[in-house]
Amino acid sequence: MKMKKLKKEVSQNLINNLEDFDTFLDTLKQLIRIPSVTGYEHPFFLSLKRELDELGIKTTYYDGLLVAQGNNPSNGMISAHIDRHGLICTGPNEFQFAAFLAKNKSDLKGNSVSEQTFQQITSRFLNQDVQAYEPWSGSYLGIGKISNVYMKEEVKNLFFEVDGLSHLMPGTPVAFVDKLNINDNLISAQLDNVISAAIIIYLYQKGYQGTAFFTAQEEAGRSWRFIYEWFKKNNLSTTELLVLDTSPYGTRQEADSQDIVLRNRDANARFRSPLLKTLKNLCHKHNINYSCKDIYIQEKNKKLREENKPLMSLGSTELGRIVKESKNDIQGSTLQIPTTGYHTVEETANEKSVKTMLYILKNMYIK
Repeated sequence: MKMKKLKKEVSQNLINNLEDFDTFLDTLKQLIRIPSVTGYEHPFFLSLKRELDELGIKTTYYDGLLVAQGNNPSNGMISAHIDRHGLICTGPNEFQFAAFLAKNKSDLKGNSVSEQTFQQITSRFLNQDVQAYEPWSGSYLGIGKISNVYMKEEVKNLFFEVDGLSHLMPGTPVAFVDKLNINDNLISAQLDNVISAAIIIYLYQKGYQGTAFFTAQEEAGRSWRFIYEWFKKNNLSTTELLVLDTSPYGTRQEADSQDIVLRNRDANARFRSPLLKTLKNLCHKHNINYSCKDIYIQEKNKKLREENKPLMSLGSTELGRIVKESKNDIQGSTLQIPTTGYHTVEETANEKSVKTMLYILKNMYIK
């Protein structure tokens, strides 16, 4: 018993004292400053490509997808979407929410998770600084401040009133001005999902030689298509696609009740990858607290059903869509960081959760 306890303490000490965590934070700080509004991710893709090229990693840039491959491409397949929420200028001093536009408003019937989320947090965007940028070069085009935000029912989208950007032409992306804040072992920014991109860069810096996918337009429900098409074009399949992301919780207490978040399934498919068992075994071995988001939602729904309240959706993930559309030819697992303040520039994660994810990935892919 004492030996088992000692091993667990050693594992936790290794996680808490993860080497080069400051280097990871430096990469994250740098990437957060680069805009990547849904549908207008090109400048961010180019920044990632430059970082990876400098590390000697082969990169191939497709529409909506950057593929990175080390010297051993089959030693891991990791994916992360890189788009973030922002605005699009759609007319004279008119700005709409980018993800809803990219989605073509195809399923905005009041019951999607994203729409419910944004109806709840519209007030958080008030007084937020924003910056416009040229969609191809990323060149700075001006700074403004959001003075009002409201749902326009006629077109089922969020509209924003922005002071200082009346000179913009339609089609110009406008990103939230953002930077990384660190306080009491918590890190905050619009973490979804730039943090996963920074994690993958960190892995390559530490010697990862497998494959990584960086996808566009996840917030609009389109990113799965880009990966799926790549597998089809190359006549490949896998059972070990690992998708990195953040996972939202309502309170800090809920988020901190686990170090990392897994899933057995989403609304589209059940995940039957050997990776899921590997991840669970690693967590048990190293005394890592984990939860499965689908089980968490099911437990929440039991209480909501008893109270006659609307139920939570299991959610639609990038991986779930890939599994469903490929008819299980492509399978995998998710690995997520629990956060609060989802889809805002104040999305917050515990440093321990980030270190835990890095520790797990190094154990899995870097020998």
